[in-house]
Amino acid sequence: MEKSNPSEVHMNGLQIPRHFTQAGTNPFELYKYQVLNSTVRNATGEPIGEPINVEVPMAWSQLAADILAQKYLRKAGVPLSGGGTGAEHSVKQVVDRLAACWKHWGEENGYFASPEDAQTFYDEVVFMLLGQMAAPNSPQWFNTGLFQSYGIDGKSQGHYHVDAKTGKLRKSESAYARPQPHACFILSVKDDLVNEGGIMDLFVREARIFKYGAGAGSNYSDVRGKGEALEGGGTSSGLMSFLKVGDRAAAAIKSGGTTRRAAKMVCLDLDHPEIMEFIQWKSQEEKKVAALIAAGYSADYEGEAYNTVSGQNSNNSVRIPDAFFQKLQTGGDWELKARTNGATLSKIPAAKLWEEIGNAAWTSADPGLQFDSRINEWHTCPADGPIRASNPCSEYMFLDDTACNLASINLKPFWNAKDQTLDVAKFAHAVRLWTIVLEISVTMAQFPSKEIAQRSFAYRTLGLGYANLGGLLMSAGLGYDSDEARTITGAITAIMTGISYKTSAEMAAILGPFAAFKRNRASMLRVLRNHRFAAYNAPEACEGLKVLPQGIDPAKCPEYLLEAACNAWDAAIQLGEAHGFRNAQTTVLAPTGTIGLLMDCDTTGIEPEFALVKYKKLAGGGYMTIVNQSISTSLRLLGYADHDMRKIEAYIAATGNIEHCPELRPEHLSIFDCANQCGPQGQRFLSAQSHLKMMASAQPFLSGAISKTVNMPHQTSVAEIKACYEQAWSLGLKACAIYRDGCKQSQPLNTSAQKQESKANVVAELDPQAILEAARQIMAASTDTTFKRELSRIVERKRLPARRAGFTQKAKIAGHTVFVRTGEYSDGTLGEIFIDMHKEGASFRSLLNCFAIATSIGLQYGVPLEEFVEKFTFTRFEPAGMVEHPNIKMATSVVDYVFRMLALEYLQRTDLAHVADESPEKTALSIAQNETNEWGAAKPTTDASRISTSDAPPCNVCGHITVRSGTCYKCVNCGTSLGCS
Repeated sequence: MEKSNPSEVHMNGLQIPRHFTQAGTNPFELYKYQVLNSTVRNATGEPIGEPINVEVPMAWSQLAADILAQKYLRKAGVPLSGGGTGAEHSVKQVVDRLAACWKHWGEENGYFASPEDAQTFYDEVVFMLLGQMAAPNSPQWFNTGLFQSYGIDGKSQGHYHVDAKTGKLRKSESAYARPQPHACFILSVKDDLVNEGGIMDLFVREARIFKYGAGAGSNYSDVRGKGEALEGGGTSSGLMSFLKVGDRAAAAIKSGGTTRRAAKMVCLDLDHPEIMEFIQWKSQEEKKVAALIAAGYSADYEGEAYNTVSGQNSNNSVRIPDAFFQKLQTGGDWELKARTNGATLSKIPAAKLWEEIGNAAWTSADPGLQFDSRINEWHTCPADGPIRASNPCSEYMFLDDTACNLASINLKPFWNAKDQTLDVAKFAHAVRLWTIVLEISVTMAQFPSKEIAQRSFAYRTLGLGYANLGGLLMSAGLGYDSDEARTITGAITAIMTGISYKTSAEMAAILGPFAAFKRNRASMLRVLRNHRFAAYNAPEACEGLKVLPQGIDPAKCPEYLLEAACNAWDAAIQLGEAHGFRNAQTTVLAPTGTIGLLMDCDTTGIEPEFALVKYKKLAGGGYMTIVNQSISTSLRLLGYADHDMRKIEAYIAATGNIEHCPELRPEHLSIFDCANQCGPQGQRFLSAQSHLKMMASAQPFLSGAISKTVNMPHQTSVAEIKACYEQAWSLGLKACAIYRDGCKQSQPLNTSAQKQESKANVVAELDPQAILEAARQIMAASTDTTFKRELSRIVERKRLPARRAGFTQKAKIAGHTVFVRTGEYSDGTLGEIFIDMHKEGASFRSLLNCFAIATSIGLQYGVPLEEFVEKFTFTRFEPAGMVEHPNIKMATSVVDYVFRMLALEYLQRTDLAHVADESPEKTALSIAQNETNEWGAAKPTTDASRISTSDAPPCNVCGHITVRSGTCYKCVNCGTSLGCS
């Protein structure tokens, strides 16, 4: 294999070549622009705040414009040309203040070889930001450049910084002269109540971080357990008592008027005396929530039931060393140690502890696991202590009292769809450019405490990553769960981190290595050699690892990618041996919640495609259903003719899935597998193992870890969850979080319109009007009579027989009697409903009758019952409350009860019943007997296996239900991230 030599290092500064712009050309003039009106609406459709007209490039979506307008535009203090101050109104202003600020600090501190290189840096960054090719984390957008561009200033908020020229720690005198660009913090906590660095001081430090939209994590293992002796006499109230105080503090800050939810991580070592209580914390709280909901309190995540209990404002993780797994495999006991003197306080069978972890995760999705031995085997600075914790999303893992600023590169703009190759030169250039951006951001930053300021400046950890991997793979005709996809992912990640460390070594030659490099030199070079061995697919050569990494398989990897990956690591190590490294870490894979939406990414981070049908947000409000744009690219690449592509896309539009489309060749089916089952009748989805294997392909080439949740279906067993966790450990991952669908008591209490909007642009759900319109258009244009006949079956009304079967169900809702009568087709499927209530006004009864007629007509025109169930369960209005029914004990409205009951009877949706073991004699036998729908697609026996975010929390800004993004949540209505990116 041909080797490339490291680029020449110019000791007077960095040289910046041009890849996207030309000298003398204004980068802003390389795009055409549009003015969009941004009005974000809440869950009831009412506007939030004032409408804003914002100028963005023509290629930007309405959602991307909304995020810029509502979150990132400075609303006051911007100088106006005619005098006075106003607000930002254009992406040009925002991008200029970001890039100009980075350029200013770079020039001031000797990063660039010449003024021409500084201008090139500015131009290239501007081009990438406008082209949605990359984006920094939200704190950068919030305040970077406000002082330099607009002169905005204010009193210090208690921040500190280190002067880059003198190396001295100083207290900041200004709130804006130095921005806080970091999103991820790891804070230490001592076994002390009120002194500096102790428990109560931690809450103050967290508050300062949460206030500015960032997140923090801490390992509480130094805090003594309940009953341990105190120096002044008496015994400790225990760790859990203080965790509950911190949980309440985070909740108060979350509701204190900020636009971002407090992001908090709590880590605990497995040998802590209160580890069992910590593991069971959230699962026990879920039982309390269930009791409160049964008593009539709202199941809404923001409702009284969840607000009453503790543990709802943090992600919880257990730190597990390899020694535990050895005990687990041999059937040994695990020892719990005193925090004061290290004495063994008690022993628990390892199998019992493991079972409790599985049970807790099954019930509440917490705790996640962080594999302590694996994390510290890849630690670049072990001479300064172990890595003990992570940020809230689990991708940044480093020493206590340090911070990381993030940026992500959108992969799809670097993928050449015509020849199916990655433009390695441009991608490497982008990686180099954004490594420099993040490094400059460390120099200019201020931090919320003295310790964080000193240590972050000393170690200079960066968090460069990428987004849109899932979209790239599908458009390239590669299934997410394939060896080829995993190999390409490994190679792209290897190139990114190799080039980033190479750039770090270049900067070290000019500015010097990070302060702690010398005493950690041997360890850091060992870690980087292990990265390089994985790139060369020689894991057996790795040093100091108990679990060998997954290398890049040369038989499955395109030669040009493999060569680029190996060359990047050769150059990084060669330059690093000569000059050291400017940064102790350079890369992570963050969830890219808000910034992923800002870049109009199909997928976030390392996630697969979410669904085949998405919703596109419209300027005037509402959404338009569209078929995933990666599908047509993939079909064309796979050699499908245009008329077959149109039929396949029509099928997807009509059914939401692709599973039984006659035009799709069976060998291509796996290419279109998504994180979720697609459409109401889809059955296929990516397995938990496919997520773990993809993470394992990227992990050997990352400085940090991966923010990702492994989604698992509702019927997943505790044993399967434990097996998933154990496989994550055996694959060499640093952390793993799982989420079993429906494990929370919370359900979204919203209208059908709300639920559609909450899934906008993400979840593939069948939209009845879109189906009819798509079918009519295809019928009108098609010359294929057979195909037209099949399409006509979904737009023609299917009449019920004059004499029909069915049943009548009586129930009481909050004392009001309700009768529901059904009518069935000869095959037993539902065709009509009648609803009648006594003791209600004529208008209310008439509205219910009209609603039943409209539903019946929809059923007869082919709208699946599953769609009505998804749209109308959990709607909320009076009468509501306790229900007298064998299986359904609580309803939020009459309509909620009706569709719960119909789902139980006709769809076997036991997940919507409260008492599943007393089901009526009629259990949807007709569904079991009629195993295919009109399109020949198999019908699922239950919807409980659908992987969704049905119990995700609502957005704290607009109220729409969020969707998962890594280990956090994001809102696809307003773009709010409930994490720290």
